[in-house]
Amino acid sequence: MNRSRRTSLLLPLAVGACSILGGLLGPWVTGSAAAAPDDEIRGGLRSFAKVLELVESSAADKLDPDKSIYKGAIPGALRTLDPHSSFFDPRDFQLLREEQNGRYFGVGMLVGLQNGKVTVIHPFSGAPAYKAGIRPGDAIVAVDDKPTESLSLTEVVDRLKGPRATRVKVSMVREGSEQPLHFDLMRDEISRRSVKTAFLIRPKIGYVHIESFNENTSREFDQSLRQLNDREMEGLILDLRGNPGGLLNEGVAVADRFLKRGQTIVSHRGRNSAEKPYLATRAGNGRDYPVVVLVNRYSASAAEIVAGALQDHDRAWVLGESTFGKGLVQSQFPLGQGTALLLTTAKYYTPSGRLIQRDYQNTSFLEYYSRKDGDTSSTSDVKMTDSGRVVRGGGGIAPDEKYAPPKLNKFEVRLMNRNAFFQFTSSYFASREARLPRDWKPDAAVVNEFRAFARKKDIPFTEAEFTESQRLIERQLRVEMYTTAFSKEDADRLAVEIDPGVGRAIEALPKAKALLEKSREMMVRRNAANR
Repeated sequence: MNRSRRTSLLLPLAVGACSILGGLLGPWVTGSAAAAPDDEIRGGLRSFAKVLELVESSAADKLDPDKSIYKGAIPGALRTLDPHSSFFDPRDFQLLREEQNGRYFGVGMLVGLQNGKVTVIHPFSGAPAYKAGIRPGDAIVAVDDKPTESLSLTEVVDRLKGPRATRVKVSMVREGSEQPLHFDLMRDEISRRSVKTAFLIRPKIGYVHIESFNENTSREFDQSLRQLNDREMEGLILDLRGNPGGLLNEGVAVADRFLKRGQTIVSHRGRNSAEKPYLATRAGNGRDYPVVVLVNRYSASAAEIVAGALQDHDRAWVLGESTFGKGLVQSQFPLGQGTALLLTTAKYYTPSGRLIQRDYQNTSFLEYYSRKDGDTSSTSDVKMTDSGRVVRGGGGIAPDEKYAPPKLNKFEVRLMNRNAFFQFTSSYFASREARLPRDWKPDAAVVNEFRAFARKKDIPFTEAEFTESQRLIERQLRVEMYTTAFSKEDADRLAVEIDPGVGRAIEALPKAKALLEKSREMMVRRNAANR
């Protein structure tokens, strides 16, 4: 039986109530389902159908297909295979498609739960919510006159979305305002850019952060490089930290920008699929400047494909933590009624032949995704880069140079867990106009106001702890308050400028340059030897 399917690499990361599942999907292809199951599987299917029939006819409570099948039986069966085979009910599949497309129709704001209320985390620049003056910290109390206290976060989000050029009324409670604020918003197309931050962080040194890989990533990446005048650049920081994946072909296209024509970017093969290599086709387009790739433990799937390809070909210096370690490939099978199956059908390998999939056979589902075991690279899967450097498979991409962000102390953890900076910013602007000078930094008065706010919120600390953490407090306040006074994009750029990890990446550019030069020398020698 033929069906349309899509090659994919998926890393579902549950990182908060307002997060969206980040999928990594390739181009739609036509393929065949697996061969007919054997008698044992047929028998199991008949038993399963009989159980459902008995439950439907005899159970004390009425069978709810959404809970019993979509959320129960099917995911439970898939979980016995591997951590990445997934079933999508109609709503989840729609969200996945929106993430892949990089757009949806709505009012353009990220919302989450704060103190039990559906709260605006931030509006998107240029979106209807932003233009209307909605701020971070505004609590949504009604949508089209329907009180939100009786709605879940998902239901509120669904009500905010709708066809383009339709209206939705949103009522907000804002600290400092005696009466609710009412906004009559016209829904519009909301673009979810995967390349949101790109600028020259130093003269002729570019910085680009790819947050995920959707259908527009390679185009956005090219646009960003052109805007940075990359042909005149002398180095690039490519930030893939926190990138959970995206479209396979988009990850291949990004790596292609930096490799020689014919070099392997990635390959995959499975039980029912022959090996398929993806080769560079664009010959780098003259982009021969040194590259430092920033990664962390949450860099996965397509992000690992890019990092692994550039590392194996000695094209980039990889800095940070060992990546997540997802080397399984899923194929996407639409099942009708708006549902879909993402089934693991193959494994992918870096150009040197590494399989970077971390172990999932000897750990629980929760432990697999909690990613607390650090470097789990294999001692048996040992390969070489083009210049002869040793690289290993088995536990993600191990960086060429390790760097982990400074650990938070107990007081700083308490501040983060209580969303103290976000809540203080809402309180601070409750009685003030949401404006700041472009070069604003928190002065002693603002810091003291934050100290009093933390005490009022019963966040315990000593004066010694506060003094020890004051630099972090000032940085966090500056970034958070930029989000309200300017935009999330401005705040993100500021966060990059003061990020010590980005500073280390800039310092590592000479290592990337030396690696690139060594790789060129090795290639010249090999070419001469083959003549």
